[in-house]
Amino acid sequence: MHSIQFANQKLANRFALAPMTRTSAQADGTPNQAMADHYEAYAKGGFGLVITEGTYTDNGASQGYGNQPGIINEAHVAGWKTIVERVHAAGSSIFVQLMHAGSQFQANHYTDQPIAPSTVKPKGSPLGIYGDQTEWKTPKSMTVDDIQFAIAGFVQASQNAQAAGFDGIELHGANGYLLNQFLSTYFNQREDNYGGSLENRLRIVVETIKAIRAVVGSDFTLGIRLSQVAVTDPDYQLPEGEAGFRQIVEAVRDAGADFVHTTDGDVRRAAFIEGDKSLADAAAEVQGVALIINGGIDETNHPDFAADYPQALLAVGKKALANPDFVQRLKDGKEIMDMDFAMLQPKATISNELAWRRKQSA
Repeated sequence: MHSIQFANQKLANRFALAPMTRTSAQADGTPNQAMADHYEAYAKGGFGLVITEGTYTDNGASQGYGNQPGIINEAHVAGWKTIVERVHAAGSSIFVQLMHAGSQFQANHYTDQPIAPSTVKPKGSPLGIYGDQTEWKTPKSMTVDDIQFAIAGFVQASQNAQAAGFDGIELHGANGYLLNQFLSTYFNQREDNYGGSLENRLRIVVETIKAIRAVVGSDFTLGIRLSQVAVTDPDYQLPEGEAGFRQIVEAVRDAGADFVHTTDGDVRRAAFIEGDKSLADAAAEVQGVALIINGGIDETNHPDFAADYPQALLAVGKKALANPDFVQRLKDGKEIMDMDFAMLQPKATISNELAWRRKQSA
């Protein structure tokens, strides 16, 4: 495995740890020792880049899960700084994923009222592995002031990420969280400048990226994770299809993003109403923006992806959870174990994962 230049980062290899919710911070969102051990293990296991779980960005309605980490105050920054230092010492780079839950809101330290583009609940039911809430709450439709508050939260969180020593940030624009909700015609039924046309639905994303870039400078790596589908809606597709998705990628690039991170259940899945291209295929056609791809890479013969997406980073999730030393195992030709979903029971926490590991080794 060879080092790779990605955006303005030099990484040890092309493998990235995909962001995975662990709900293991302190109740007030402060990162802790268990999280430091967790992320350090992936760096020691050979991942060139570690991307953190979704981390909340303000003291309003951005937090979506109990024991979700935040990056909004000095204690949070100090906790993340310890994690960053340990990951760096183990030889990896680390990005923080910044997330606003929007209507996908199960627990929040600061408010009981979710906010979203419109008063639309997510489909289905909340994920039991992340909390005990059995039904989604009806969100409040965001005012323009609410939108500006959310953008300001992303901006301040980005500055906090710099202070903590992170190598870059990834905005969570996927899987049905706030930025993805604005892009979605299911969630976004607004009739103002933030709804309707794709250009309008993109507005908060573009404004957020521009505002962050203005304060973090040109050398700090900034990107966004993109999907069409939501956590509880695996079938959603943009009505604008492949051309619309390319328009999104071009818009975030032009706003100042260095990379996009596509995620789907299967990175090769035909993702659009017409044609057989995947999200990764469509994004790879856009020049001037780096690419991370995610979705089943950990279940397939990885050299195929190296050939098909020669400049992309390969983000590994489930197989990484089963094999924190995934990259080292590949290098050594060792067996890659399948993930046992019992690792996530009764909740998807680090402590429950460790209890599962102890049971396996007993």
